[in-house]
Amino acid sequence: MNSRTDGSAPPPSGPDPAHIARRIAERRGRLDLTEDDLATRAGMAPSYLRHLVQAGPDFDRAGFLRIAAALGLSYPELLEGRSDRPPGQGGAPTHPVLVHLSDEECWDRIGARGVGRIALPARTGPLVVPVNYLADAGTLAYRTAPHGAAAPEPGAAVSFQVDRVDDRLTRGWSVLVTGTADHVHDPAEVERLQQLESAYGTLPWAGGERPLWVRITPEQVTGRRIGAVGPDTGLSAQA
Repeated sequence: MNSRTDGSAPPPSGPDPAHIARRIAERRGRLDLTEDDLATRAGMAPSYLRHLVQAGPDFDRAGFLRIAAALGLSYPELLEGRSDRPPGQGGAPTHPVLVHLSDEECWDRIGARGVGRIALPARTGPLVVPVNYLADAGTLAYRTAPHGAAAPEPGAAVSFQVDRVDDRLTRGWSVLVTGTADHVHDPAEVERLQQLESAYGTLPWAGGERPLWVRITPEQVTGRRIGAVGPDTGLSAQA
């Protein structure tokens, strides 16, 4: 049956065709393809392509498989989008509230370890590189190659950012640390950091030889979180 006992229409059984149509249009734009170009690649008439996109994948799954191949996407990527896409794909919350974090709240979010982004001076402009970090006695430390992109000059002014975004709930937070970066040369301190790294299991994801420890001594730590006003969010209009 196509209707429910209360007379209302059944809920949609699959991905929203409008979302898929938008994804197809965005992908065509990136590939610089016209609608006719895509139809030719997919081996169908432009009029049938338009009808197919409007009707959705339940109408002709094989046709959507051809569209996905023509766009250089897998079938799940066409229907649901890429699983490794950057955060922030969802819309903004209906009633957003931006809250400044206290120093304690900032360090609580930084935690003992994680992945953050180091911003350091470079000849062509500020360079931002992701690194695995450890929080250690009010400082941040990470390991890198002596002449790698994440290796600052001793005493360089740097910034370090840690953040998290929840697309589903349209919430997020960001902590920014500004200060100076120095190389750790003392053997006893290097050994202590290595033991801490081993205890946490925070080896650099990039792998390879990365014997240089860099310590960031903060001069300022600031943070913000964003969410929506409402009884289920923990935020109020006065936050």
